[in-house]
Amino acid sequence: MLLTRIALAGEGGQGVQSVAEIIAEAAFNEGKQTIYIPNFGIEQRGGVSIAFIQVSDTRIGAPKFDKADVIVALSDRSIARTAVFSDNNTLFVYDSASQVNQEDFPKEARKIIGIPAIETANDELHPRVFNIIIMGAVLGLSKVVSFTAAKDALVYKLGHKFANDADLKELNFKALEIGRQLGEKALQKEGEVNA
Repeated sequence: MLLTRIALAGEGGQGVQSVAEIIAEAAFNEGKQTIYIPNFGIEQRGGVSIAFIQVSDTRIGAPKFDKADVIVALSDRSIARTAVFSDNNTLFVYDSASQVNQEDFPKEARKIIGIPAIETANDELHPRVFNIIIMGAVLGLSKVVSFTAAKDALVYKLGHKFANDADLKELNFKALEIGRQLGEKALQKEGEVNA
């Protein structure tokens, strides 16, 4: 596997850092090299939070990167904040419910993809699994870790919550699978490039 660089961004409280930790854990458990660097302001809620993740089968040279292979922006403000990390090799993903000005999208991207994560969580599952749908979408778009490894890392991270609510585990697994399907379908669609 080549080096895969991912930037996840959203408002504080949307679970961006948790998703990044789970992906990094899954990669580590598969024997891959991984680096996860959180980047957020002093606000726990209300500020833009960015997680930088790198995954590779070989040693990773630098902890930070200038351009990402995949960017996922979960809010209007995070779209503008992460556009600088995009180039013509980047899959730029945003939640299609965002009220975005076209000027905020990156000037260069391989593909700009809108995924209905919030809408899907609200209509089909539960609002609190919105970020797990996004995590599934990252898996579907990048294949950075196996679905099984992601599920195992999810259980490791949220096992204490699953122990108290057995239905919550299945809800999260369903969200992960729906997200993966959304990511895979989005990649197959033509005419998504808006840059």
